Amino acid sequence: MRRDAKAPRGLVSAPPPGAFEHRRVVPTGRLEERVAHFWWVRWRVEAAHRVVTVPHPTVHLVFEPPGAAEVVGIPARRFERRLSGSGFVFGVKFRPGGFSGLSPGGPRALFGRRQPAVSVLGRPLGALTEAVAKAGSMEACMDAAEAGLAWPRLSPEACEARDLMEQLEGDRSCTRVDQLATRAGVSVRALQRLLLTHVGVGPKWALLRYRLHEAAERLKDPRIPLADLAASLSYADQAHFTRDFTRVIGQSPAAFRALHRQSPESA
Repeated sequence: MRRDAKAPRGLVSAPPPGAFEHRRVVPTGRLEERVAHFWWVRWRVEAAHRVVTVPHPTVHLVFEPPGAAEVVGIPARRFERRLSGSGFVFGVKFRPGGFSGLSPGGPRALFGRRQPAVSVLGRPLGALTEAVAKAGSMEACMDAAEAGLAWPRLSPEACEARDLMEQLEGDRSCTRVDQLATRAGVSVRALQRLLLTHVGVGPKWALLRYRLHEAAERLKDPRIPLADLAASLSYADQAHFTRDFTRVIGQSPAAFRALHRQSPESA
């Protein structure tokens, strides 16, 4: 049975005013080894609205009517999309390392790039693309994806990289590359090779991205002083935290907090 994915992290902007639907559902069967979840965004807005996310270190397969199918590599910084009128997008989010072995250059060659799916995967996805374009619901898209997508098993090394990254995502106590290497039982250099090959980014990049996801969530609570937040995330000082956050998120921690402020009760 399909189930909803866990609550998302990395959403920077508020949903647009108007009709807006965002769903995320875990696949069943053979796709679970590689795929984190399917996602679906449908909108109908009167005025154009900019949506901003800070993506996870994962690759996406994205379908958008009338017939586009693209592989989207890990964005270097934030991802921005301008929504207008009405439409929908259906996507397949791979697990970290889940795209390993599916294209000649691997996920590393896709970093910061988006390309037609046929040029990356080496085979057309015409039937699936057509089915998604005609779909009226996320369920229809998921049915088509589970029927039409089939990939070989992940290698043991790719599974190791995937599992290590997923542990890191949920454990904020690991803040240094050498700590992660010790956890993996390998040298720092071997860890670098493992993640670059199978995930597409190095350990330092991944640690920073997960740290900023945590910061964005905790900034919504106005009771936490910025200096205390920086220290809890293992920053040497608030200025360093502010530089990293502003460079990746596109606004300072103070500005982000002002836009996403919650009351102490709701926090």
